[in-house]
Amino acid sequence: MTIRPIKPRRISCQVFEQIRELIYKGVFKPEQQIPPERDLAASMQVSRTSVRNAIERLVKLGLLQQIQGQGTFVSSPETRTGNPLSAMMTTDEATFSDLLEVRMGLECNAARLAAIRATDKDLCTMQASLEEMAENLASNNSISTEADTAFHMSVAFATKNPVLIHLTRNFYDFLFVGIKKNLTHMVEHQEAYEDVLEHHRTVFRHIKNRAPVKAHDAMHKHLCYVQEFFEKRNNVEDRIPLKYLAA
Repeated sequence: MTIRPIKPRRISCQVFEQIRELIYKGVFKPEQQIPPERDLAASMQVSRTSVRNAIERLVKLGLLQQIQGQGTFVSSPETRTGNPLSAMMTTDEATFSDLLEVRMGLECNAARLAAIRATDKDLCTMQASLEEMAENLASNNSISTEADTAFHMSVAFATKNPVLIHLTRNFYDFLFVGIKKNLTHMVEHQEAYEDVLEHHRTVFRHIKNRAPVKAHDAMHKHLCYVQEFFEKRNNVEDRIPLKYLAA
């Protein structure tokens, strides 16, 4: 084996990671056009070549799409391909209930770790998502999927656990689809939207107050509420494979 010199990380890799995080945290939302290369390069103080290389990687992953003459847009998770977990779930008989069981394991632990490790920047990101959810509810009597998903992704990033973050990134598309399904079926139950917003606020409050057990339990309560909401209404879609729900 030949020992090779250690090379510093490529700038384009750092640009790639930053843009990807902005997508997952909901700063760049599905179907939204991202800033032009020259603006991104100026903001990040890097070359346009580095930005172009990063964007090409994100396009290959399916996170971005380029439309000739219009620009570069964030892909919708409902139509995106290239996610290994998504590819697996579209061929297996995974149901909405299966998705909630996975979320229960990942997100309750994420909330607990976030209460221990979240930085001020993480808390600001979560707070911004909560404010967007509240604005949605006040103006449209609903909660946007983008804001709800962004909150859950921000909790995952706040754990600082690279394995958990990696799993959640690969889980993003189905998290988005699952949350959209939750919110869509609550449209005739205004009190459910209000409950969901309050659940998120409670999770955030415990994370901010550095109360890991309470944060874990609050996230568990929220996910159980969602599960019970559908069970009480005997929603037949709970038994429909996710590959059909995401279509």
